Amino acid sequence: MHVGTVTAATPAPTGTARHVTRPDVHRPAPRPNYAVRVVVDAVPSAWNLANALTVVRILLVPFFAWALLADGGHTVTGRLVATGIFVLAAVTDRLDGWLARRSGQITDLGKLLDPIADKLLVGSALVLLSALGDLPWWVTLVILVRELGITAMRFFLLRYVVLPASRGGKLKTVLQSVAIGLYLLPLDQLPDAVGVVAAVVMGAALVVTVVTGLDYVRTAVRIRRAAAVPPAAGV
Repeated sequence: MHVGTVTAATPAPTGTARHVTRPDVHRPAPRPNYAVRVVVDAVPSAWNLANALTVVRILLVPFFAWALLADGGHTVTGRLVATGIFVLAAVTDRLDGWLARRSGQITDLGKLLDPIADKLLVGSALVLLSALGDLPWWVTLVILVRELGITAMRFFLLRYVVLPASRGGKLKTVLQSVAIGLYLLPLDQLPDAVGVVAAVVMGAALVVTVVTGLDYVRTAVRIRRAAAVPPAAGV
């Protein structure tokens, strides 16, 4: 009888690691670490130097009126002091706007107070000059109606937007300031040419005042109509 040869399995040498096949283990993929950065625009504080200068300009108005009306309003000293205060207030008007833009401190309060301060200063000067007989009342009335009307319109538009001064409005302010500054001088003590220049500049200021007033009204009507249109569906 033939006996088959049986080959015994040779054990693995001691100390030799055997390769063991393990089933695949499905591990969850690591979650990506997304860094979320929230950027919040810093809102400038209303308590800043630019707005403080605007408030100073408002506070200068009663001192200006007192100086202009001193001793009947026709003394050389009183006129020169009033002119100096007016020029100082006009300089703060230029300075506060420059500071606000340079330091990034343009605020809604500043946009609102700046034109109000201008109107208080210019309005008081025009009324007092007309009361003293140095400026026709119709010029004062035209300018005041425009200024007060635009101011009232600004308050009305606050529910929609703060309406800042336009370039034309700034030109109007400059022309008015120069014209008023000339009229504040003791013109009876100066050459007649100064009075002629004052009248010409005031005429230019009057024209720009009316034109820019109409432009503001057109802008206000456009804003009001845009606010009245309901948003489209899905917006």
